[in-house]
Amino acid sequence: MVDEVSSRSPGHRATMKDVAALARVSLKTVSRVINDEPTVHPELVLRVRRAANQLHYQPNFGASALRRRDGRSSTIGVLLEDLSNPFSATIYRAVEEMAIARSVSVLGGSFDEDPRRELELTASMSRHRVDGVIIAPASRDHQYLRQEQLAGVPFVFVDRPPYLLDADTVLSNSREGSAQAVEHLVALGHRRIAFLGDLVTIHTAQERFQGYCDALTAAGLTPVDSLISRNLRTIDAAEIVAGGFLDGENPPTAFFAGQNLLTIGAVRAIRDRRLQQRVAIVGFDDFLLADLLEPGVTVVAQDPVTIGREAAALLFARIDGDDSPSQKKIVETTFITRGSGEIQCR
Repeated sequence: MVDEVSSRSPGHRATMKDVAALARVSLKTVSRVINDEPTVHPELVLRVRRAANQLHYQPNFGASALRRRDGRSSTIGVLLEDLSNPFSATIYRAVEEMAIARSVSVLGGSFDEDPRRELELTASMSRHRVDGVIIAPASRDHQYLRQEQLAGVPFVFVDRPPYLLDADTVLSNSREGSAQAVEHLVALGHRRIAFLGDLVTIHTAQERFQGYCDALTAAGLTPVDSLISRNLRTIDAAEIVAGGFLDGENPPTAFFAGQNLLTIGAVRAIRDRRLQQRVAIVGFDDFLLADLLEPGVTVVAQDPVTIGREAAALLFARIDGDDSPSQKKIVETTFITRGSGEIQCR
């Protein structure tokens, strides 16, 4: 039996027939066990479940008529933070364009920074027997994906790196892009630069905060705790915090916002106080209509199209049999000046 298991080619996804052969039972018995029918003898249930675990078998909930002889489903999963966010949506579209060229379907999902939702959606992708997954994870331990990897399913991580799992990764250069933004503000005379950041558990949020600190330290400045707010998630939350900073006794002369929704909130707070010509702001991530405000919003722009294409290229290479060591690709950011970040300190 060991020889039977080891004879399967690398990347072959176990079928019910494989489980039946290893457990020395009929296909019907395997089906009954998988469907939790109560009439199967306990000894047979144990044999089937042991065989399924040994083979890393996952039930196929997809339409069997659509499956090919090589066991592939011609479907991939793309699981991102929030598909309604322009950044995530653009990554998804870039992947989808490459998938369409290969006649591959794409199943998408949003985590909303909820690790439990991540587990549910990755399990759903497994049940649908996708050929591979592109993922921007919410969790901090990805060992749970190891079984799927062993079964031949490749994973490519975007925006955040994997933890406790060896897998391909495509990231933006968040730390250097953030440092460039703050250096720009410092060069215009700003010393009290407020920071608005996303959840501290998010890798990119940590990188952007570190870039902010790097630039201040390099300029001989010390980050001021009273001008730093992290764990912000929404436009409204950022607007409230930025407004509080501006209404304080010693307000900031500039803001660096580490995420596009937070930038919008800060811009609202600044404009509500008619300070848009006096208080500078630079945001990380571009957003719709940022160039139409007066002044336009200066941003550190990521390149989600390139991120999506790079991730898709890596994933399809793995699906096609590439078994080389995992790769980490860094996509550079672009600093776009529009006016809001060019206001000098008065």
